[in-house]
Amino acid sequence: MTAHDRRVGAATLKRLRLSRGWSLADTARAIIDAASRLGQPFGSSTASVQRAVARWESTTAPILPGERYQLLLAHLYARDLDGQHSLGHGSDFAKLLDALAHLGESERRLHELRTLLVRTATDAGGGLLALLGPTTQHALTTALADPSRLDEELLAGMRATIGDVNGQVGSIPFVRLQLLLAPVVESCRRLLADAVPEPQLPELRSIASQAYTLAGRLAFETRDDEASRALYSAATSTAGRTGSPWQRAIVHMSHALVTLYSTQGIDAARHLVDAAVRDARAGTSITVRARAHALQAEIAARAGAGRHAQAALSLAWYDLDGDRNGDPSSSSFSPAHLRGFDGLCELYVGDPAAAHDAFARSAHALTTPRERVQRTIVTTDQALARIRLGDPHAAAELLHECIDGASSTGGRVATIRLRRARQELRPWRTEGFVADLDDHLIDALGA
Repeated sequence: MTAHDRRVGAATLKRLRLSRGWSLADTARAIIDAASRLGQPFGSSTASVQRAVARWESTTAPILPGERYQLLLAHLYARDLDGQHSLGHGSDFAKLLDALAHLGESERRLHELRTLLVRTATDAGGGLLALLGPTTQHALTTALADPSRLDEELLAGMRATIGDVNGQVGSIPFVRLQLLLAPVVESCRRLLADAVPEPQLPELRSIASQAYTLAGRLAFETRDDEASRALYSAATSTAGRTGSPWQRAIVHMSHALVTLYSTQGIDAARHLVDAAVRDARAGTSITVRARAHALQAEIAARAGAGRHAQAALSLAWYDLDGDRNGDPSSSSFSPAHLRGFDGLCELYVGDPAAAHDAFARSAHALTTPRERVQRTIVTTDQALARIRLGDPHAAAELLHECIDGASSTGGRVATIRLRRARQELRPWRTEGFVADLDDHLIDALGA
């Protein structure tokens, strides 16, 4: 972190304070009041807190606010001047996080602050527009009333909101994420039905495809399969009009995964994966192509087609090892994710020991909050490998961890995988360690 970065952070904090019309003393009093409301009263005087605020804004040697102060500042700036939660692009809260980043705070800590405030905004069922920053909210209202006013800045704000929601998967329950995404989904529908400026139409279609796809996944996770199918249908149609086949491939892959867990058999999912591979090969994203081949390998392995699975898996690794500079997809598909597919192929058509080791390596590398759902799924599969290796006790130990992970987000796929792993423990159903696992399942997931 350079001296210039720190000065930028300090200047941002000062601008935030002045935008509220606060003096240094006003800010100190606001922080003390916030601490009292949160049940964390200060023992320090107003003058002492005021000196801390001044040190953060120093033009010569600014310092990073401590974690307690960061939390209180987050609560202060998470609400706009009207008292409404506002956490999205352009909000005071977003500017605060940017200031803290310039002053040297870690990405992980900033994510924790953001997650905490998103939870706070949605705790009472409110905060529906929390991730739409104030500028985006105003511009969106204007564009919905007059579609000719749709511009690049608004589209960027809408895409940022989708990214914000997607970034909270694994940290915030899916039902809350549905609420946060709903305004963007409905706005996309209305704008696409109106006469928006032709130059903005390709980007609007791309954003709508992304919003519908994420909404379809969230609807599936909250067990609304009818809404999920409708959203995926809209996403497929919209992505097909973007002129970028890789975008439709992303829709097909997401749809294939939910189809695999919401319908009997694998034929419907195979059809979608094959369509994803065709679109991915015709597109320009190597990352999307790698993920499509990985899914193709999983489907083949589940069908018992070992040679086909290994061929698809080899293609996925070849794609992922290629030069991905300038890749148009922002997908986070990585070697850690692909090792999970290695494990699946070994589990179904190979060696359970090799599967176990691949799952362990994958889970170890999936460390970010965004990867928590995937880590739970991979670890559940690792437990299944332990069962097939004849070590049910060790498998149950892993499954206890997986139950905690699944219960925190309400993930449907993780829950289904857990139930299937539990079924594999039926030969030991009279054992105490299985009874303990069943109690944990019932307490945490109601199943």
